[in-house]
Amino acid sequence: MELGLTDRVFVVTAASAGLGRATADVLVAEGARVVLVARRGDVLSDVVDDLGAANAVALAADLADPGTAQAAADLAVRTFGRLDGALISVGGPPRGGVLDNTDEQWRDAFEAVFLAGLRVARAVIGTATGPVSLALVLSTSAKAPLSGMAISNGLRPGLAVLVKQLADEIGPQGSRVVGVMPGSILTERLQTLHAATEDAAGARASAEASIALRRFGEPAEFAKVAAFLLSPAASYVTGSLVAIDGGVLRSL
Repeated sequence: MELGLTDRVFVVTAASAGLGRATADVLVAEGARVVLVARRGDVLSDVVDDLGAANAVALAADLADPGTAQAAADLAVRTFGRLDGALISVGGPPRGGVLDNTDEQWRDAFEAVFLAGLRVARAVIGTATGPVSLALVLSTSAKAPLSGMAISNGLRPGLAVLVKQLADEIGPQGSRVVGVMPGSILTERLQTLHAATEDAAGARASAEASIALRRFGEPAEFAKVAAFLLSPAASYVTGSLVAIDGGVLRSL
């Protein structure tokens, strides 16, 4: 299938590793160009080297900084002359129960997870001169709670509903937005969560047993779906939440 991504330009956040890096790889392989945003500048430099300076440019910055989103959008237009969308991925909040996480942790997570993603969407839509496609990386917690992840359970469903509302608001201009819900993808984040338990190997085995495919997904498996949803090949998909989880989500 021809995705129609040649020469299109996307902002990709959390792009130094994991889902962001994997999606940047697929987008460039399909002919797109990318603005890579992450805090680790040295790692981003290596990613640009891998993808090629003609295809990628890096912005080493923290999405929690209110100016980062607009800086990324401006860099896309300044470097490549256009902007067509974004994969919006933000850091995961800390573990904890509903009564265990502190007010400070909730506030910090709202800034880093909720507002950071919203700012990127706003900047991309406001800067692009034509229709855009956006994919917000959420979590299966948008539809079903994850044990011990109260902050994620509290924030992700709100972002999921905003995806539906934003689809209504930008649809008349030809723009699209979707939410993607990775679950059990073998990233640094997942490995960190397992390591935080008393038995990391046991936590992994238990998690794999709950997945219909009985294995964790690879970041590249997520990235191929995300790239499709961002592409013109998915031109009639908007306002949807798409699970990329190996069948772990039990709700419809």
